[in-house]
Amino acid sequence: MGDAPDGGARATATLVGCGDLGSRIGLRLASAGVDVRAVRRHADLVPPPLTGLSADITDPRAPLPDLSADLLVVCLTADERDEAGYRRTYVEGMSRALEAACRAGRSPRRAVLVSSTGVYGDATGLVDEATTPEPSRATSRVLLEAESAFREAVPHGTVARLSGLYGDREPRIVAQVRRGEDPHPHRWTNRLHRHDAAAAVVHLLTRPEAPDPLYVVTDDEPCTSGELSAYVAALLGISWSVSTPGRSVAEGRCLSNARLRSTGFTLQHPTYREGYRALLTGLGLTV
Repeated sequence: MGDAPDGGARATATLVGCGDLGSRIGLRLASAGVDVRAVRRHADLVPPPLTGLSADITDPRAPLPDLSADLLVVCLTADERDEAGYRRTYVEGMSRALEAACRAGRSPRRAVLVSSTGVYGDATGLVDEATTPEPSRATSRVLLEAESAFREAVPHGTVARLSGLYGDREPRIVAQVRRGEDPHPHRWTNRLHRHDAAAAVVHLLTRPEAPDPLYVVTDDEPCTSGELSAYVAALLGISWSVSTPGRSVAEGRCLSNARLRSTGFTLQHPTYREGYRALLTGLGLTV
C-alpha cells in the first residue's frame, strides 16, 4: 500500500477527526507506508508520525485547507452529546470537510465514514446490512442523516457501522460487577475492541477489491449482558450470584459481521472473552 501504482509518490490519507479511534486508524495506515494528515482542533494532540492540521470543521467562518487525498476517513466525535451537537459535527461539519476533500472535482479513491449500529434503534433479533435502520434516538437519526450526506458527497464511499467499543480504559462494567449489579442480564450486547475497529477500517481502505457501500463492524459473538458480567467477575476473582437467563429468552439485537468476514478480515479479539481478558490483564486487574 506504500507507493502509487505508477511507482511515484506514496499514497496519502486524510483523517477527519483524530481522537482515540482516529489515531489508531492513522497509525495503522502510517505503518503501512501511507502519508497521513489528521484534522483536529488542536494539531499538537495528533500523534506522530501523522501530520496534524489544526482546523475546526464545526466553525462555518473558518476556511478549511485542501483535504484531498487518496484515502479519506471520517471518524468524528460530537462536541456535545445532544441532537444539536451531533448535527453541528456529523452533518454540518462533516459536509464542510467533505467539500474540502473533493474540491475541483477531485475525489478520494477510497473513503470510509465511521458510523454506529445505533441507527438500528430498537430492532430485535438478527441485524445485518439488510436491516432497515429505524433510529429511536434523536442523535442516531442525525447519524443516519450524516450517512446520507456522506454517500451524496462520495458515492463510492463505504459506511462502517460500529457496535459498542471498548479497549482504551477500564470499562464501566468493572465497577458494575464490583457492586454486584447487572440491571439487564437478559439483554443482548454487541461488542468490538478498538484495536479491531481500527483494523477493520484500514482493511476496507486498502484491500485490493473495492468494498461494499455498507458494513456492520462487530465481533464474532454477541453475548448477553449477564454472560459478560459473569465472565468479567471471574477474571476479577469476584463471586457472582446474579442470575444469567438462557440465551433463548434474551432480548434485543444480535449483530452479524458476516459481510465483513467474507472479505477475509479476521479479528484479533474475535469474542468478548479474548478482548476483555487482554484488556483487564493489561490493566493489572485479573487474578
